[in-house]
Parts: sequence; C-alpha cells; structure tokens
Amino acid sequence: MENKKVMGKLVSYLLNIVLVFIVVLPLLFSITSSFRPHEDIFKYISPITWKTFIPTDITFSAYKDIFTESGFGRIFFNTFFVGIVTVALGLLVNSMAAFAFSVFSFRGKKIVFFIVLLTFMVPFEVIAVPLYKVVSSLGFIDSYSALIIPVVANGLVIFLYKQFFDDLPLSIFESARMDGASWWRIYYGIVLPLSKPVTITAGLLIFVGQWESFLWPLLATHSDQYRVIQVAMSTFSQEHATIWNQLFAASNLTIVVPAILLLFLQKYFVNGIANTGVKE
Repeated sequence: MENKKVMGKLVSYLLNIVLVFIVVLPLLFSITSSFRPHEDIFKYISPITWKTFIPTDITFSAYKDIFTESGFGRIFFNTFFVGIVTVALGLLVNSMAAFAFSVFSFRGKKIVFFIVLLTFMVPFEVIAVPLYKVVSSLGFIDSYSALIIPVVANGLVIFLYKQFFDDLPLSIFESARMDGASWWRIYYGIVLPLSKPVTITAGLLIFVGQWESFLWPLLATHSDQYRVIQVAMSTFSQEHATIWNQLFAASNLTIVVPAILLLFLQKYFVNGIANTGVKE
C-alpha cells in the first residue's frame, strides 16, 4: 500500500514537472529571443541546445525599437488609460446595478437579471457588428469613448457583486434605514466598504479584459492616436515578414502588467471568487 502511494506521488510529480516545462519553455524562448538580433532568432532552434534558450549575443535593440519606431510609449498610455477609466466606471455602474438587483423588488426583476446573465454567455463576435453600428451612430468611432463606454456594463461583474450582496445580513439594511440612512448612504457608506474582495476581483477582471482586448479596439479605432497594445502587436506581422525580436519584446512587456497585478492581488482575487459562488 505504501509503495503504491509513493509511486502515485512520483507519477504526479513527474507529470507536474512535464507540464511546467511545457508552459515555461515557450515563455523562456520568447524572453531570450527578445534579446537576440533578428537574424539569430531561429538560428539555434534545430537542434535544440542550451543556446536555444540562452542568447550568446545580447542586445536591447528590440526593446528600444518598439518605443522609438513603433510608438509603444503612446500605446502603453492608451491601454493603461482605457483600462483604468473602464475599471473606475465599471465598478461604479455594475456595483450599483447589482445593489439594485439584490436589495430592491420591482416588476420584471428576474427577467432583466436573466438578460444580464445572457450578456456574458454570448460570444462578443456575435454582437460586434451591431455594436459597431450603434457606436458609429453615436459618433464615438476612433475615440476613447468607443473603447470605454461599450464595455463599462459587465454582466459577469454584476453577477459577482449580486452574489456577494445577497449574502449580507438584512439586519444591516434594516438598522441603517431605521437610523434614517438613505439607500445611497447605505450603498457607499456600508455596502461598498464590506465588498473589498469582490471589488478587487471585479477590477482585475475588467482591467485584464481591456488589456487583452483585440477585436473591439481593432474595429472601433483606426488611427495610431488611440491604438492599444493588442492591436499594436499585430503590426509586427507584415505582408512578407515578421519582426520576431520586436514581437517577442512587445509580448513580454504585455504580460508583465497583468502578471504583477495577479501576483500581488491573487489572495483577494481567490477570496472574491470563492465568496461569490452560487449558494444553495
């Protein structure tokens, strides 16, 4: 019996090691390739040796070029600005909507909430063209408004907030109302301070969603002035060639921000998801 347990653990460890290598080696290749001259990117790919993952001629030209030639300074600003503004507006709008769904009773409440749930189950590609027509009719195309306003309302974030608010004791609201507090006062003075884990979770979901967004920014903006990072990544693949070292450099910088956020906020993210699950 003990031998079976040891063998089981050994097999489990070996499988985990293999999975780690599968995940880490492409990332390592991407990082090292960003420090190589363009002509050396695939020079050591076959056969695979230590030179495949350790550059012998280190250069920072790829990182320099994406900022001096490709304008990544402006691109990073655009992506940060769009992400932060969307988070601020999204947390406010979605938490207020969730508070209304959780606390108030009104005609058609279940139907409206069901429609909200449907919004994050439907693939974005299905609504991309109708959404473009709506945004175009409002005159928002090729502006920050086109990148921010259509994605402020988020069905998943509303669902997370509502699940959290539903678990708050009703006595909190009753006591506050008896003391003369308005619903607005209860919302921002009592409920929001208690919602730190779900707020951080929701903020991360919104920010990462905007950071990784490609299709909608590609449709909604045309000029370089509003270009965001995922759209900019596609410009390294040209008609007859791909600038691989710059593509790898940009890819590495792209994953740094979400990785740092998740690294420092993962405790709140896990707690927020765990505490807002479906309760029986």
